[in-house]
Amino acid sequence: MLKGWSESADKSLEPRIALQMVHESAICVNRVRRKNALANQGFESVSGLSYLVRDEDVHEILNRHTVSEARQMQIALLQLRNLQGHYQGDILAIDPHRIVTYSKRIMPKKKKHPEDPSKKMLQTFFCVDGHTGQPLGFTIGSPGQTATRATIELMEMVQAINRKDCLFVADKEHFTLELLTYAREKNYKLLVPAILMDQIKSKIKHLDYQRKWAGFALADTTYAFEKQTEPFRLIAQRTGECCDDYQYKAFMTTARNSSTKLLTEDYPGRWSVEEFFNFESAMGIDRAATMNLNIRYGRLSLSLIAQAIVHQFRKKLPAPYNQWNAEHTAKSIFSGLDGDIRVKDDTILVTLYNVPENLGLRKHYENLPEILKTEGVNPKVPWLYDYKVDFRFK
Repeated sequence: MLKGWSESADKSLEPRIALQMVHESAICVNRVRRKNALANQGFESVSGLSYLVRDEDVHEILNRHTVSEARQMQIALLQLRNLQGHYQGDILAIDPHRIVTYSKRIMPKKKKHPEDPSKKMLQTFFCVDGHTGQPLGFTIGSPGQTATRATIELMEMVQAINRKDCLFVADKEHFTLELLTYAREKNYKLLVPAILMDQIKSKIKHLDYQRKWAGFALADTTYAFEKQTEPFRLIAQRTGECCDDYQYKAFMTTARNSSTKLLTEDYPGRWSVEEFFNFESAMGIDRAATMNLNIRYGRLSLSLIAQAIVHQFRKKLPAPYNQWNAEHTAKSIFSGLDGDIRVKDDTILVTLYNVPENLGLRKHYENLPEILKTEGVNPKVPWLYDYKVDFRFK
């Protein structure tokens, strides 16, 4: 994927620099600003380089590649992950994610949380599998890219793996006539909470609710936006047992599933995207030094590659290690194990010392070339000049 994105060959410099950025995301560091922790430790050799990449080199390479190229790399990763079974559910959660940026641009400041001070923010939109919690892709909001248009673009990107029958669940920021109309025209199933405007408030308070269990009742109706003749399905939710305690919420949907299933079984899948942000944000999803869209799309796309690799690594680990977040995994395993490197014949030998047996790494990585051969994988690593890699545990 990196060679395709950079249009380069195995021995070219550009995909190796990109690979170093992938590795940096995996170990949750931010390049030269952590140089003292990375220099002379062999980190640079993992991508076949003899030096740490400068910020200027990274900036120039990312800036040379367009937003469109980064999206194509996302789609390639999406298709590969789909083939490997990383997406298993029928719920796709879409949610905005604001990343603090240190850009020098003049721009409005926003708050991630009501109690936080206002800061410059990069607005992103991520789509995550509601069952596995794995990301499918992202888009970035900008002055020329509204939340609705960014979400439509994200829904179209997901169709690279034909997820038309899945239910998209989103938040109030996606409650727009344009998005609902688009979903209906494309036959996409979309569920979003409705903003309680006066017209909707007055409508849902006088509906005939069906009690599902104590303190929870639902009603089904329709709602037409102003100057629109074709209404959308509206599901009203009422909580509380006494009239004085009633609280109301409303949801708009293009799906025909039962209202009980939509609100009690499907909609909670939206929180998988919040878990993704909390679990993986240290891999470069929590910082943005510039608002240059070429750089931001390229950098975040490389972070998604790192996240996919770390996810596959976690699946090899037993509990509770497979539940560690990105930062804990990076500090305790990727950067926390002692070892040395030497070359024997055509193989790079990595010797690791005092690795806890509970991690179960020995069975996966000792005699790695032979393991790869049995899986039909060429054990020669192209970016390491066709050397093989093997591990020893002492």
